[in-house]
Amino acid sequence: MKTSIYNCNVIELPKIHNRAGNITPLNSKVEIPFDIKRVYYLYDVPGGETRGGHAHKQLQQLIIAASGSFDIVLDDGIIKKTVTLNRPNYGLYVPPGIWRDLNNFSSGAVLLVLASEKYSEEDYIREYKDFLSYVK
Repeated sequence: MKTSIYNCNVIELPKIHNRAGNITPLNSKVEIPFDIKRVYYLYDVPGGETRGGHAHKQLQQLIIAASGSFDIVLDDGIIKKTVTLNRPNYGLYVPPGIWRDLNNFSSGAVLLVLASEKYSEEDYIREYKDFLSYVK
């Protein structure tokens, strides 16, 4: 099945408010539409830098702005769409087969990723021309 940017969705995550601060619980296959096998985060991204620049063959991700803001440019090989994340109780679901570029990081931004698979270099498509061949 071909994936399109229309399979990428912003998910509102639960926010439990307390006068001492908020908490957002995340559970595999409850709030997150897959089993979480890896968690990582990006931070201290210098102004003007772009991250990402790849797609995955199998990996699903939920990308969250744990702090600050950034843009995610989604590309299915035909259509491009930019999503801005700037609230820690919203996450962007990215299925396999979508090229993503991450840019416009605010000062102090922290990008949190929940991933469906452990790291595997073989799952990455790092060249855009190879991505276009893969999705055709």
